[in-house]
Amino acid sequence: MENKPKWLWKNIITDKYQKHVTISTIDSTTESEDADERIVYMEDLEKRKQVYGICGECNEPGTGEEWCQPCNAKRFKDNFKNWTSGNKDIDEFIQQSQLNSVYYKKYLEWIPFEKFQDITYIAEGGFGKIYSAKWPEGHIEYWDIENQKWHRRCWDKYALKSLNNSSNISSDFLNEIKSHLQIHLNDVVPCYGITQNPNTKEYMMVLFYCNKGNLRNYLNKSEEYIDCKKKIYKLQEIARGLLDIHIVEKVHKDFHSGNILESGGMFISDLGMCQPANKKPVKEEGIYGVLPYMAPEVLRGHQYTKAADIYSFGIIMNEFLSEEIPYGDTSHDEFLAVKICKGQRPKISEDVPKLLADLIVKCWDAGIENRPTAKELYQTLKKYYIERDNENSELYSQLKECNEIGKRKFESRSSKDKSKNIQTHPQAIYTSRLLNFKNLPKPVNSSDLSSLQFNSDAKYAIQSTLANPISECFDVQLSESELNEICQDGENNIES
Repeated sequence: MENKPKWLWKNIITDKYQKHVTISTIDSTTESEDADERIVYMEDLEKRKQVYGICGECNEPGTGEEWCQPCNAKRFKDNFKNWTSGNKDIDEFIQQSQLNSVYYKKYLEWIPFEKFQDITYIAEGGFGKIYSAKWPEGHIEYWDIENQKWHRRCWDKYALKSLNNSSNISSDFLNEIKSHLQIHLNDVVPCYGITQNPNTKEYMMVLFYCNKGNLRNYLNKSEEYIDCKKKIYKLQEIARGLLDIHIVEKVHKDFHSGNILESGGMFISDLGMCQPANKKPVKEEGIYGVLPYMAPEVLRGHQYTKAADIYSFGIIMNEFLSEEIPYGDTSHDEFLAVKICKGQRPKISEDVPKLLADLIVKCWDAGIENRPTAKELYQTLKKYYIERDNENSELYSQLKECNEIGKRKFESRSSKDKSKNIQTHPQAIYTSRLLNFKNLPKPVNSSDLSSLQFNSDAKYAIQSTLANPISECFDVQLSESELNEICQDGENNIES
């Protein structure tokens, strides 16, 4: 009897390379200069052997983690006749992903709805509904050479995401899935396939399920104090995910804490509005988003850029470190939009280290040219994480002092106090919606202050590290008559 091929995959050298490659499965993409810590599909055969091992069947270097693209493409193609979604466009979309997949997070499957069990409604967002479900069969990870079958891995739960009005398949639905295939997936929620609810006829994405919920849920439900060191590491993960998005020349466009999920690591989700960074805006009546996280220039109707994602990151970063929901005590209306354009920002808590507070302030500067890039964000946070235990570093003493303050605050909160902390104004809305503001004033940084004071009993101020003076006082108070006057005069400040 002929011996079966031996298992010849070598382990990936994780300390030298990332676990993923940057090759598009749907459209061709170009590698940006920011991709210094990412790798593209390797043409160097010897390097591919070293990193991905050798296929035990064709003896060629792998194309990804335990993955041989030519061999697996043939297997997928041979199976095309055994399944169909009933929709030609979806079939072709899935088939193309399978033929071009260079590792297991870059392919899709058509998954019949009856394969899911214990389907449970979770929530409804701005554009669709989310469910959890069990999928006993699980998703493909690699080809088991010894047993000549796909090796599948089954998570405890998967997330099913429907897009509103997707019974007639829309380009928006396919574009969101396409974004999952084009972007690195160590810090972005993986998509494993597509299914269809036979009752509603709506198509659904099958995604990795993050068991600790979004960032706000993670903070509220934590029974232990989350120290600054751990937060720096998780912020680094979020920044790396945002870098992954920007590397392929896309912008998220709906970046807020509800789209940051936790499951042993931080994952960016909801790529429904993710689009090319250079795409010209379509003329429409308003903009979609969550107001507290939206950059002032976007509120004014300007094109969404990578810098707008960075602004949103600054709001998220402060929310995570300060553990305060942004603008939770006020109505999310035109008056707040005016205040933001005039320089108001959420308060920074006293238990946020100065170096991190400086970085937050840079991110939410009114001038997009003053904000760091995703690459600079990631590198800075990575540097801070490395320096966290270095007693000679500037950060070390700041972390020690802030952790002491933060731990006292955490321990002093009773369950009753904590529940009060998450109550918000009845008109504070944290789901994406259509916003339409007219004649907002030109975004500015205050010339009145050279530094920003912390919220509460701050022991020091954040000194501006930017070339220009930074924002006005975080807690700008304007009367309604003043706001009306600003709105009326805003036309004079609109940029051509």
